[in-house]
Amino acid sequence: MWVVRILHSSDWHLGRSFHRVDLLSAQAAHFDHLAEVVRAEKVDVVLVAGDVYDRALPAVDAVALLDEGLHRLVSAGATVILSSGNHDSARRLGFGSRLLGASGLHVRTDPAGAGRPVLLDDEHGQVAFYPLPYLEPALAAGPLGAERNHTGVIGAALDLVRADLAIRPGVRSVVSAHAFVMGGAGSDSERELAVGGLGQVPLKLFDDFTYVALGHLHGRQELAGQVRYSGSPLAFSFSEAGHRKGSWLVTLGAPGTPARVEPVEAPVPRRLARLRGHLSELLTSVQFVDDEQTWTQITLTDPERPAEPMERLRRRFPHLLELRLEPDRPAVAGPGSYTERIAGQGDLDICCGFLDRVRGRAATHAETVLMQQALEAALIDGMEGVALDLTEPRRST
Repeated sequence: MWVVRILHSSDWHLGRSFHRVDLLSAQAAHFDHLAEVVRAEKVDVVLVAGDVYDRALPAVDAVALLDEGLHRLVSAGATVILSSGNHDSARRLGFGSRLLGASGLHVRTDPAGAGRPVLLDDEHGQVAFYPLPYLEPALAAGPLGAERNHTGVIGAALDLVRADLAIRPGVRSVVSAHAFVMGGAGSDSERELAVGGLGQVPLKLFDDFTYVALGHLHGRQELAGQVRYSGSPLAFSFSEAGHRKGSWLVTLGAPGTPARVEPVEAPVPRRLARLRGHLSELLTSVQFVDDEQTWTQITLTDPERPAEPMERLRRRFPHLLELRLEPDRPAVAGPGSYTERIAGQGDLDICCGFLDRVRGRAATHAETVLMQQALEAALIDGMEGVALDLTEPRRST
C-alpha cells in the first residue's frame, strides 16, 4: 500500500546560539537525523513550517548548512516543502523558488500564492499541500484584502485555500502556517508576533483540513487531533528544559479518514537543567550528580551574594551558562526590583510603564498609540526583506 507520509518540522533557526554556545554542529546533526528518518520511514514529504533561519540576513555558514541539509533530504528521497517564518527574509529565502520546484524543493514566501498548492499523488488520489508563509498584517493585509490583524490575514489566506479546494473534490488537504494559535503553549525563546500580545489567532480558523502543520511555538504539542506544532528541534532557552524535541510523522489515509500521527524524537546535544539552592548545597549535594554535565541554569538563594559564585560552581558544573541570584530573605513589602516588576510583561506594557516611572503619570491614549506604532515599525524593520512585490504575475508550480 502506498500512502503519503509527511515529516512535519519547523523552527530550525539555523545560525542561532544557546547562551553563546554555537549550535551549528548540532543543527548539522539534526539534518543527518532527518535524512535517516526519511530513509527509514519512507517519508514522501518533509514539511517545514517557517523560521528556517534565525535572522533575516543569515550568516554564511548557516546558508551553507541549509544548502547541504536540503540536498541530503532530497537525496534521501523526500520532496521538501518549506515556507518563511517571522525570522526569515522572504525575499532571500524565496530566491529561485520558481526553478527549485522541479528538483523536489518547494519554497513558498508569497502571501498571494496561498491558494496555489503543491500536489502529490498516492493510491487514494491527490494530496494538496498549502504552505502559508508568515503573514505580517502590515504587509499582507492589502494584497489579501483583509483586516490588518493576524486573524484577518490568516483567515483571508485560508479562504484562498478553501476556494482552491472547492474545485478539487475529494482531495486531502495539508496546510502549514507560522502563527501563534490560541491554546498553544509558548516559551521564552519565541519572538513576539504582535505588540501587546495581539498576535494570537483562533484555532477554529483551521477546521476541516486533513492535517495542519504549525510553526512558531518551540514546544512540540497537539492543539487538536489534526492541528499540531512540531516545535523547534533544539532548545533555545532554559524554559524549554521540559520539552521533548522532535517532529511529527504523519501518515495520510483515504479521504475522510483521520491522519495517523506519531512522534519522532530528535537527538539532544546536551540535556538542560535548572537548579536552585544555596551555594554550599549545590557544590556538595549528591542530588545534583546527574546534572553535572548538563547545560545548566542555576538560581542561588543565599541570603547574601557568595564570593566568586560562577567560578566555584563551574568546577562542578563546567557547562553552567546562566547564573541568577534570588536571595531567600523574608518578604519585604514594596515594589521590588525593576526586573521583578517587568517580568512577564510585553514590550508595549514595559514602554508605557517606563514612561509612567520616569515622569510620574501614565501614558495617554495618544502616547500609547504612538509607542505601539513605533514598536510595530521596529518589528517590521527587523523582518528585513519580508515585503514582496505582489503585483507581478506568478507562474504555477
